[in-house]
Amino acid sequence: MSSSAVEPGTKLAERFRLEDRVHESGGATLWKAIDEVLARPVAVHTFDPDFPRLNEVVTAARAASRLTDPRLTQVFDATEDDGHSYVVSEWVSGETLTDMITSGPLDPERAAALVAEAAEALAHAHEAGQAHLCLTPDHLVWTAGSTVKLLGVGVDAVLADVTSDDPARTDAEGLGRLLYAGLTGHWPGDEQESGLPAAPMDDGHFCSPRQVTAGVPGYLDTITCRVLLPESRRGLEPLTTPEGVAEALASVPRPTPMHVAPPPPLPVASSRSEGLDTSAPQHSSTPAPPQHHHHHQPPRQAGGGGMLNKVAMTMVVLLVMVAVGLGAWTLGRSIGNAGTPIAEGTATPTPTAATATREVKPASATGFDPLGIPHEERPELALYAVDGKPSTDWHSESYNSVDFGGLKKGVGLLLDMGQSVPVKQVSVDFGGGSGGAAELKVGDSQDLKDMKTVGKSTDASGKKTFSADSPQKGRYVVVWFTKLPTFQGKYRGTVIDVKILATK
Repeated sequence: MSSSAVEPGTKLAERFRLEDRVHESGGATLWKAIDEVLARPVAVHTFDPDFPRLNEVVTAARAASRLTDPRLTQVFDATEDDGHSYVVSEWVSGETLTDMITSGPLDPERAAALVAEAAEALAHAHEAGQAHLCLTPDHLVWTAGSTVKLLGVGVDAVLADVTSDDPARTDAEGLGRLLYAGLTGHWPGDEQESGLPAAPMDDGHFCSPRQVTAGVPGYLDTITCRVLLPESRRGLEPLTTPEGVAEALASVPRPTPMHVAPPPPLPVASSRSEGLDTSAPQHSSTPAPPQHHHHHQPPRQAGGGGMLNKVAMTMVVLLVMVAVGLGAWTLGRSIGNAGTPIAEGTATPTPTAATATREVKPASATGFDPLGIPHEERPELALYAVDGKPSTDWHSESYNSVDFGGLKKGVGLLLDMGQSVPVKQVSVDFGGGSGGAAELKVGDSQDLKDMKTVGKSTDASGKKTFSADSPQKGRYVVVWFTKLPTFQGKYRGTVIDVKILATK
């Protein structure tokens, strides 16, 4: 059965029913099909009779089927037979990296997290002797089930007739391009292979991510350049393997589901399938995750109603007896103290003078690392700590120990009030970590030695309030971490929100 003779409705191996032709290229056709035995969608490649690399494709697919990392697309079947050759693999639904960055670059840490997952999966493939060799943004998918999938390992290179003398370096560079694309929305390579605008050039080299997009953290810029532009980071070892890229990104928090509005009642279908697709990117909506329906049964009335009535009657009788007793006691006390008025309720304390306060908003904010070079840490996130939104935060880099990996004595969030104000109280939401320690400092200078510590907390987690005994005047307020709380197996300082009260 040749590819040209295959039509929708054709059934392969009495099991895989072809439904929709997704893409054709070079004698290979990609189909969306149904596995009628397991009642699930699958991706099926069929081939023209004169497809030149049929044996190589089937061999590569069989080798890929032995890979066990769940982030790699699973191959279910690969058959080479006269007129009946095909490869069956997992059908993946979700958003590709191309889809995610059509309106602009991702949040830097989210982009890094997606690529970190892909790098770890690809490192596993290389350990088993498998490579990708032709990574594009369409190969990296955030699935409808909120997981990362890397499409095409082992198979797509054969389909596209791509080879490499150094597969590890080729795939490391491919991961670097994915990271570059996620950070900038541009592709550091051929525009036609990605569907994204080309990365800008400077003196014959691609511009670094920070030159293209403001707010890219320095460490992610460095990692990207170590992969793609090692000449711009002299003195640092280039990253030349997927394992090296994975290790460099190991401290990045792993991807979590993006916050989206609740799905409409009507289902939205979209899909991304395994296989090389060099056509223009197809943009589709991510299907809503399965809804879990909980069936609530009405409470049973039979069997226990009589007992409940008896208990209720007993409680009523007891309450009446207590009320009568209290009434008698009150009457007796009134008679015994006829000349003394009895106050009703609790005594009202004598009012004391309260210090009037007002909330003041910072004029600016920045991540603060006065003991390091540069004197800042994650400054691009600082405004998220004062935007009043519980879904955003400023956080430090992630470290390997509570004491900043021995690299520094502290790090913090610096709030510039614009002018000196009498700070009375500061409330800080440190988020859901555990442990750590923090101080609140106020002063008219950004030098820590000139600032006054107005409060300390030995637990930098949850919501904490720092109150000064008397208003402390200062232009700058610093939330200063002296020890880091835990975060996803590492250590990281986090500030979700800050509220500053000053005296009027």
